[in-house]
Amino acid sequence: MKRWIRITLTVLTGAVGLTAVAGGLALLVAALTSTNGGGVTPDRSYLGGSPFTSYIVPGLVLAVVVGGTHILAAVLTGRGSQAGPFAAAVAGFGLLIWIFVQMMFIPFSPLQAIYFLAGLAELGLVLLGLGLFRRRAVAAS
Repeated sequence: MKRWIRITLTVLTGAVGLTAVAGGLALLVAALTSTNGGGVTPDRSYLGGSPFTSYIVPGLVLAVVVGGTHILAAVLTGRGSQAGPFAAAVAGFGLLIWIFVQMMFIPFSPLQAIYFLAGLAELGLVLLGLGLFRRRAVAAS
């Protein structure tokens, strides 16, 4: 993997991971202190059509699954591990799934678009890093 791709992917997955952990913790704190929306947490009314009665499970999933996979991907990619691209792909797909599911219940937010683009960028960088977009030499005739 080229150095610039590895560094960019490490920074991107690290940033998404840290913000996912922070967002998940914010959801957990709001759920456990019984605050109703406001600030950084969505209003509880968004849970109406979902299988959840509070933001505890979504907060745990966001912090542990989305945040955890991204932080693991950042560490592995940053160290140049052969498992780094796989971990980054898992994290990127997980982020896209999180955003798709979130958009089923929560009205559109610019943050959803930003994180969706981040997930696409992660997957694009993985593909670049694996050499899937190499130029092919043209055979002389």
